[in-house]
Amino acid sequence: MSIAVGFATTPEAAAALSAAVSEAALRGTGLRLYVPAGADAASETEALGRARDEARAADVALDVVSLEEDADLGDALIDASYRADTDVVVIGLRRRSPMGKLLLGSLSQRILLEAGCAVHAVKVRVGPRG
Repeated sequence: MSIAVGFATTPEAAAALSAAVSEAALRGTGLRLYVPAGADAASETEALGRARDEARAADVALDVVSLEEDADLGDALIDASYRADTDVVVIGLRRRSPMGKLLLGSLSQRILLEAGCAVHAVKVRVGPRG
């Protein structure tokens, strides 16, 4: 069994990764980290190294899945949620204005509604109202 989480260099993704590592350690299972194509900039490489270190410190086996060039991270996490060996998908959330939701859509909402397994949503506080 495993926990699925997406990789990005945002505060939401960092919170999701930390929660996923904790969840995997609690369940005694592995962690599958989905990394979008092109995640090779210095800051992303550094963040990926921190992800590996965090998993290693919690004694959690980390499987890094590199996505194809045209693959969508949301689709990858939804697909992962239907795998028999995936227990939970972990996502990070942040507060957005109604206009922001309208203009940009919501990947998190899509994952919540379309996932085939439980979804653990981690809220990130941003600003005074967050």
